[in-house]
Amino acid sequence: MEDWKAQVQIEFERAEAARARGNEGQARVCARRAAGVASREYYTRRGQAVRTSSAYDLLQLLAEEPYLSLDLKQAAAYLTLRVTEEFKLPVDVDLLAEARKLCDGLLPE
Repeated sequence: MEDWKAQVQIEFERAEAARARGNEGQARVCARRAAGVASREYYTRRGQAVRTSSAYDLLQLLAEEPYLSLDLKQAAAYLTLRVTEEFKLPVDVDLLAEARKLCDGLLPE
């Protein structure tokens, strides 16, 4: 298995475990990291230098990527949403599902 695939898988496993423990905040962090790893691989495959180690920054770039479908850009945008003071997302969205959609869409097998 390629290194990036293993990293993505590990982050999704961590996300699922965090969700199972009721720690949705940690699940969101892991989902973002998984999407960040896939984003870096996407840009690498396109021959674009990635100058940031931040998954958040990579997701912001993807949200503005002209070559991506609206669905994938929306998934990237959801993954960059800030939580409210109550630590809730401002919209009702499953970030694990959005991260999986993004990873599958960016790097189809």
